[in-house]
Amino acid sequence: MTAKDMISIMFNLTVLYLVGGLILAGVYAKTSPIMYQNELREKQEALKEVMPQADDMVKLGEWAPHHKHAEYFEGMRGEEKLGYVVQGFGKGYSSYINLFVAVDKDFVVRNVKILHHAETPGLGDEIMNESFTDQFKGKTLDHLVVVKRETDKDIQAITGATISSRAVTEGVREGVRMIVEKMSGEVKE
Repeated sequence: MTAKDMISIMFNLTVLYLVGGLILAGVYAKTSPIMYQNELREKQEALKEVMPQADDMVKLGEWAPHHKHAEYFEGMRGEEKLGYVVQGFGKGYSSYINLFVAVDKDFVVRNVKILHHAETPGLGDEIMNESFTDQFKGKTLDHLVVVKRETDKDIQAITGATISSRAVTEGVREGVRMIVEKMSGEVKE
């Protein structure tokens, strides 16, 4: 192979990579706004799902659990404050689990919605089942603890998915703790 052949190959590869990069940049520029709008719509739908009785969700602020961008909201029906919705994150087995937790004015959990996860199919993804997420309803901060036995008092771990169960519980607990601190100035335990 001559030097001229090597230069020709390098030139062709450089052009190929530049054209490929420009195509990828164009696709990203075209799809990025669409993905952003879809994310906003999904977030609004999830907020309505966790606090369906609210007419309006007022964003109160942002916080950073696990160095992730998260928000918290106040649910309103007319002039009446119904409670709060907090976005939280928990470190699972395969991913960070992104969730919303709705609490009433007394900081009792009313609903939990998993927004995104990449946990193991057939095991960790069992966190999406209502049989798991419904355990959080009616719990206060001091009962947001995972146990491996049957319980009505705390949160029962999913068999074979204890790490994922703990991650969801951590996301809910830290979200509730944060909103309690922000709204009442002290942690109730």
